[in-house]
Amino acid sequence: MSKMVDVDDARAVGSGLVTDNRLTLISAVLALGAFVTLLDTTIVNIALDHLRLTFGASVSQTQWVSTGYLLAFVSVIPLSGWLSERFGGRNAWLLAIGVFGAGSLLCGLAGSLDQLIVARVLQGAGGGMVMPVTMSIATRAAGPERLGKATAAVALPGLLGPMLGNVLGGAIVESLSWHWLFFVNVPVCLVALVVGPMMLPTEPGHRGHRFDLPGFLLLTPGVVAVALGISQATGDQGFAANGAWGPLVVGVALLAVFVTYSLRAPGAAIVDVRLFARPSFGIGSVITFAGGFSTYALSFLLPLYYQQVRGESVMHTGVLLITQGLGTIFFVLVVRVPAQRLDGRFVVAGGVLLTALGAVPFALAASTPWLLAAQFAQGLGFAATTFPVMELAFSNLSHAEIPRGSAAFSVVQRVGAPFGVAVVAVILQRLLNNATAPVDAFATTFWWIVGLSAVPLVLSFFIPSGRGGKPLTEPVVGPPAAR
Repeated sequence: MSKMVDVDDARAVGSGLVTDNRLTLISAVLALGAFVTLLDTTIVNIALDHLRLTFGASVSQTQWVSTGYLLAFVSVIPLSGWLSERFGGRNAWLLAIGVFGAGSLLCGLAGSLDQLIVARVLQGAGGGMVMPVTMSIATRAAGPERLGKATAAVALPGLLGPMLGNVLGGAIVESLSWHWLFFVNVPVCLVALVVGPMMLPTEPGHRGHRFDLPGFLLLTPGVVAVALGISQATGDQGFAANGAWGPLVVGVALLAVFVTYSLRAPGAAIVDVRLFARPSFGIGSVITFAGGFSTYALSFLLPLYYQQVRGESVMHTGVLLITQGLGTIFFVLVVRVPAQRLDGRFVVAGGVLLTALGAVPFALAASTPWLLAAQFAQGLGFAATTFPVMELAFSNLSHAEIPRGSAAFSVVQRVGAPFGVAVVAVILQRLLNNATAPVDAFATTFWWIVGLSAVPLVLSFFIPSGRGGKPLTEPVVGPPAAR
């Protein structure tokens, strides 16, 4: 198998790309790793209360099972670009999957809450490297003309994983034991480690590539501090809590210093912030960040709505949420290819509108059939927004810029999503404190989601015009032989 793959690579080496059939195999392997790491974000969150009761811990202590994972996840994202350049994308991906798998095994074997939290940190360190390295490998293998196919393989697990995690997490807690929340990852990681060396393209690392230690010491603590502040802002005091605004101030200050440093040493910086000055990458990143107020906030609100307002069980809630995933799958299988013939601005704007409209029946406390139809519209809107925006962001990165561009884009995703969720959580909490019934507080919060959707909607019309998310106002930059 390995020889066959190497021959296939050799045929395409003149262009720096791989064949269509090979790209499909690469995408399947990368999707496997992306799915299992992103599935883990919700498969554990839905079982936090069960873990609290199991270990006899407080809510704040148990929350570190998620917070520790999140902080480790975001801390390694800046490192992922350098690892891909230094050791090659395939080796960096195998390292990330191996660390995630080892962390999953240790989580399942944990005998105390402290041991579980430490293992979750290791697991998060592996998981945080997977997505940016995955995007780097996929976009480099695909090239500018097949970015849509590559981004679909990368983004689809990110949309389906968290949705299916609710179902799987509920089923595991009710039918097996909490240990299997983590053991379930191990065989998938082992399969990925076996097929990865056979299927993923070989790219030599650059041994002389210097590690940007000053940039890493500025960027990583800055991102971690921002993520910590956001995670602490979901209580009654919101962003006014000391545990929230203190880390946020420190984090923003460190990021500001890093931006200045990166502009002065653009070739050496661990992340080149000049990429955000390009219309395609910059506007794609801003829309992705703004999506935290609608797309990711809905993913946070819907399980709470079903359980607190409708009184549904964890398992039944997960089943009800499946229709979101069906909407996403429908876009990939039916809508994505025709949508690539349209102006990307209208595809993204349509996706934002569908997402916003999908929140209206929840604001009106409609009947179950309407809610399920609304979730299908949300899933369709999520995909219509995510795929073209990701394709847009990477469409004008050169072959050499992709690893650091992937890291920069992943930082935006992993900070923007929880920030939007935290803002909506603060709104909901304050409304619940003053509401006579939970349904009224949730209804108002869903109307906030509809209103906040105006931000990415307006931004979508600033996308450079072009078909399929590829701007026509900037030259497409690829490997030298592919230009």
